[in-house]
Amino acid sequence: MGWNSWDCFGTTVTEAEVLANAQVMKEQLLAYGWDTVVVDIAWYDPTARSHGYNDNAPVVLDEYGRQLPATNRFPSAADGAGFGPLAAKVHALGLKFGLHIMRGIPRRAVELDLPIHGTQWTARDVVDREHVCPWNPDNFGLNHDHPGAQAYYDAQVAQFAEWGVDFVKADDMLAPYHDREIAAYATAIERSGREIVLSLSPGTWLSTDHVEHLRANARMWRVSDDLWDRWEDVYAQFARLARWAPFQRDNGWADADMLPLGHIGIRAERGDDRGSRLSTDEQKTLLTLWTMARSPLMMGGDLPTTSPEALALLANPALAEVLSTATNARELVREPLDDGELIVWAADGADCSYVAIFWTGSSARELPVPLEAVPADRSVQELWGGPAAGAVPSHGVRWLRLT
Repeated sequence: MGWNSWDCFGTTVTEAEVLANAQVMKEQLLAYGWDTVVVDIAWYDPTARSHGYNDNAPVVLDEYGRQLPATNRFPSAADGAGFGPLAAKVHALGLKFGLHIMRGIPRRAVELDLPIHGTQWTARDVVDREHVCPWNPDNFGLNHDHPGAQAYYDAQVAQFAEWGVDFVKADDMLAPYHDREIAAYATAIERSGREIVLSLSPGTWLSTDHVEHLRANARMWRVSDDLWDRWEDVYAQFARLARWAPFQRDNGWADADMLPLGHIGIRAERGDDRGSRLSTDEQKTLLTLWTMARSPLMMGGDLPTTSPEALALLANPALAEVLSTATNARELVREPLDDGELIVWAADGADCSYVAIFWTGSSARELPVPLEAVPADRSVQELWGGPAAGAVPSHGVRWLRLT
């Protein structure tokens, strides 16, 4: 459970903005399980802009071709300090610090033919110019038939560990599925000697055939492309999460992507400055579905400028309760009814059961859901605070704890 800069700031987030979000997380959300702050893509690009990426960007590198934070955006990184000072400030708030990284080696490191730390090889010895990211111009691929490719990742992650990084979102790993890259990055984390969560992106329609390899190498993996504040994006996750729910295990989680809630689009890749276009009921549906399906939760909106109402949704203690204690999450019902679908999920708690009754239609509807198996002496609580009975809102949910 954490915050990521992508949905609000895209490639352009600054140190001051990261710390402002960390402060709100500590003051208003840490008590409810939110504890990780992640700097997303292009923190090494001093010319980063909204709505896209820069070809031939003057990315900041050290003498070994490893990315360094751009000091015009992260002033505490001056004199080679990297993210060490920023991570220390985040840790002092009782939070964890994470960053985003692209698969491969920077093109600029190859152009300059920089040496790989601790080896006799250089960037040109290990480059793979064919397997490049189709949507981001920063890197070339790595040739994992050459031992220098692993050495580059080892050195990169060792520097992250030295900075105090707790979480790495490694991108361009899953679509297509780069099994050797994933294993190499996991090896680099193990060799770093620091416990670092490895998150893999983006998933598109990631196949469950990869689940054993994923569990062996990563802590979480995306199962979709970027998700934005559109009902159709949320609706599409019902099918994905139902497919992945039987495979969710401790320390290995299918990830339905960030939560485009609150104040987003400030300097983002897509769209302009806005509050989330999802209705309050759609936001509750998103949070309930992600939680029932045991997906990680990463808030995408700017916390200091997000409304108190949206922050109150994140502060629902049921989110952490279900994420940390529920088991056997599954979709029970998916039934077309007129202009929508009745979708029912259930999960088992330590001494209770959880049931989420979703309605995807365009107007509120009363939906009889049989609960014959529930003993008559059980109490029913609505986890969003409303009545346990009554019509389900359009694109909304009734989220129940049966105790």
